[in-house]
Amino acid sequence: MRIGELSRRTGVSSRSLRYYEEQGLLTSSRSEAGQRHYSDAEVERVALIRQLFDAGLSSRVIAAVLPCVEIPGDPGVAEEAFATMTRERARIDAEVARLIETRNALDVVIEANSRHRAALAAEPVTRSA
Repeated sequence: MRIGELSRRTGVSSRSLRYYEEQGLLTSSRSEAGQRHYSDAEVERVALIRQLFDAGLSSRVIAAVLPCVEIPGDPGVAEEAFATMTRERARIDAEVARLIETRNALDVVIEANSRHRAALAAEPVTRSA
């Protein structure tokens, strides 16, 4: 199938499919005219790639994890994929902790602003002529 059909079947834009190919996540054969041709198996591969992107993984990490799918019986590949995914989960946990700290700091600023606004509202308004 050509790229347009793969795009229709997966709901992924042709531009994204070309990006996946550039990153080594997806492969195609080329016609004599240079058009990309994909096998039916690529539909499932694109679905997996989307799932991995939705899980917050980068294309670099996805490229490191995909060999586990390509060589499912190799324990070394499975271990490396597991290690990669657990490192990514730890990275995401650290990012969540950083975001919570940032949100808490913002809450302090919001509370100070709320007190300031309340004090302003309690002051009598004086108008200059």
